[in-house]
Amino acid sequence: MSEYFSLSDSDVIGFDLDHTLCRYRLKETSRLIYESFARYLVEHKGYDKDLLNLTPATWDFCFKGLVVDLEDGNLVKLAEDGTVLRATHGSIDLSTEDLIKHYGPKREWKHFNSLNTSFTRSAKYYFYDNYFDLPGALLYLDVEKDRGNEVNSDFWKDMVAAIDHNYNTSAFKEDAGTYFPSVKRDPGRYLQPCSDSVKTWLRSMKSAGKVLLLITSSHSDYCRLICEHILGKDFEELFDVIITNALKPGFFSLVPQQRPFRTLVNDVEESEGLPALDKPGWYSQGNWPHLHELIKTMTGKPEPKVVYFGDSMRSDMFPASTFGKWETVMIVEEMEGEGVPKSDAAMSNEAQVEPLEKKGKFEDQGMKSPSDVSKQWGSYFVDVHGSGGDEESQKLTWCCHCIHKYSTMAIPSVEHIADLPLDYKFPRFSPDKPCTTGYYPRPPDSLLKRCESLS
Repeated sequence: MSEYFSLSDSDVIGFDLDHTLCRYRLKETSRLIYESFARYLVEHKGYDKDLLNLTPATWDFCFKGLVVDLEDGNLVKLAEDGTVLRATHGSIDLSTEDLIKHYGPKREWKHFNSLNTSFTRSAKYYFYDNYFDLPGALLYLDVEKDRGNEVNSDFWKDMVAAIDHNYNTSAFKEDAGTYFPSVKRDPGRYLQPCSDSVKTWLRSMKSAGKVLLLITSSHSDYCRLICEHILGKDFEELFDVIITNALKPGFFSLVPQQRPFRTLVNDVEESEGLPALDKPGWYSQGNWPHLHELIKTMTGKPEPKVVYFGDSMRSDMFPASTFGKWETVMIVEEMEGEGVPKSDAAMSNEAQVEPLEKKGKFEDQGMKSPSDVSKQWGSYFVDVHGSGGDEESQKLTWCCHCIHKYSTMAIPSVEHIADLPLDYKFPRFSPDKPCTTGYYPRPPDSLLKRCESLS
């Protein structure tokens, strides 16, 4: 395998939608998601109304890549080998002594092997892998403060119900919950339009004969709202195949678990599944093997080369690289929290979005973006591991290790590469290369510092 990766070598280029092609305004969206969940718990499950009053400083606790251990109620941050780097029980930080008491002298988290090899959901733990469920970690913190030290299993059942209430496939059409009605009312408050350079980049790929896919777990009506806002009314012309309600990562599962593709009529799925895909178009649900047969026909190649852009390790990178054997480009917004400059397009986009008077009290009071480094949890990529008495060592986090293992390369946003020629050669992640190789336009600060300290 070449040590470089180029889009021009691919026959098919696929994109996830949320937090990949569509960049959300993270602070606004995170507050809305928190409110959506909290309002459901207060109004439908009888939780204390104080849940609705969140101070901006609390957002420092909101951090992607944490795992909640549903058996002991701890939130843990894991190293690449499964040792526990940091943990809290509710709002209480666990000391090194506490960690050794909970997890033994080597601080090994007992469910690591299960999570690390399959990424499947479990009744024993929950992995906060994306920004759509991340505010649930804050609710856990707030409920623990309200109800004393123990948050019982009913809370997690209530959280699942809150997620379903706000995000289920009919919620958009029915104006149910808090999330969809708010985004429908004012999409510009939550969604950043794609720059002209991204639209030109997508068209240039089609002109170069690439097959373009859009694969999202969002339902068709929400997908349409997003795409019209970020790409324009003619967005369907940019893609050969659009797949909504894809139910990733199950989309990539092999037989016999695969779900059939379904056609849509006025955003309603036809009850009869399709035995195969025979032409490009807009479909719902589906599975990777049937899509693979279609793109073989479309490209005229027995083994078409596919590259897929996504932001979720569980739903995008792991299954696409493991089952689909696709090249994968991971969108890692946390890179921008560690010294990687925002793209010019993103900067100008943000500058023109809201008049200053609309910025509101959260900016003034210092709400941290969920993608920034956290005082509570440190860096997304690297952390210090001290084992009581021994000198401290810097370890890659489990999330960082997974990026290197299941992604071809990592970027903060598609805007960062949209102005580059399609034959631009990106260095790819490789076990034989330094851990800083594979990030574009540059590695995050914490990885650079770790490499310097090792050399």
